[in-house]
Amino acid sequence: MKFSVFILLLSICSECSSSPADNNWAMIKQAAQIDDSAQSIGSYTAGCLSGAVTLPQNGTGYQLMRTTRGRSYGHPDLIRFIESIAKTAHLQHWGVLLIGDLGQPRGGPTPSGHRSHQTGLDVDIWYLLSQQAATRSLAFNERETWSAPSVLVAKSDAIDDNQWSTAHEKILETAAQRPEVDRIFVNPSVKRLLCARKSAHDWLRKIRPWWGHDDHFHVRLKCPLNNKNCTGQEPLPESDGCDASLAWWFSEEAKTPVPAAKKPEPLALPALCDVVLKK
Repeated sequence: MKFSVFILLLSICSECSSSPADNNWAMIKQAAQIDDSAQSIGSYTAGCLSGAVTLPQNGTGYQLMRTTRGRSYGHPDLIRFIESIAKTAHLQHWGVLLIGDLGQPRGGPTPSGHRSHQTGLDVDIWYLLSQQAATRSLAFNERETWSAPSVLVAKSDAIDDNQWSTAHEKILETAAQRPEVDRIFVNPSVKRLLCARKSAHDWLRKIRPWWGHDDHFHVRLKCPLNNKNCTGQEPLPESDGCDASLAWWFSEEAKTPVPAAKKPEPLALPALCDVVLKK
C-alpha cells in the first residue's frame, strides 16, 4: 500500500499553520443560508456549509466538549445523527457520548486541528465514557480542560483494557449501520480488534483505519441527497478491510512517513463558498 508524500503529510498534519483564508472562516460567529435548505458545498477537505445548525451543549445521552472552539455547527443531518445515536447509547446504558469538533458556523477550513470538517458532515466523538458525565452536566472548566484518554497502552499498538469496553464496540457498530454514515475513522488497532472479534458483518467496511484516532473516532456522513454541490468521497472497497491492507498500518512505512519539504498548499474552495463567506 503506497501513498505519496503529499498524502502522508496531509493525513498526519493535525496542527498545521493557518493561512489568512482559514482565519476568515474561523472569525465568523454566525451561520448563514443562501438557499431554501441547508447545503453542504464542496468536499470534506475543501468546502463550506450553508444553513448550519448548532448542537446544543447537552442532550439525551451526550455532552459537548471544547465549547469555546466555536466548532459546534453542522448540517442538520449531522445534528440529527448525533442526537439519535446518543439517545440509543442512553437507552442501551452504554454511557454518555462526549462530542468533540463538528464544524464552524459556515464550515470552511480551520486555523488548526483539522483539514476536513469543512462541510458540516464530520464529527469527532471521544472514546471516554465518563461516569461523571453520566450523572451531571459537566462544568465549563471540565469541558475545556479534560483530555480524551487514548485507548492504547502507552507507546504501543495494544488496546488498553482499562479504557476499552464492549460498549465502545456497540457504539461503533450502531453508528456504522446507519445508512447516512459514509465511513468512520478509527485507530488501526481499533480496527484490528473489531476484525478479530467479528462475524460476517457488512458494517465493518465503514470502519476505516487512519493515523491518530486513538482517543476519539471520526464519523463522516454521506452527502445529503438534495445537496447538488456536495462532493462525496470515493466509494468504499467491497471487502471488510480485515485483510492484508490492514497489516500495512502496522508497518514501518506507515509509522514513519517521510515529511514533505514544505507545507502543502490549501485546496481551493468552490466559488459558491465565497458567497457563503460574504453573506
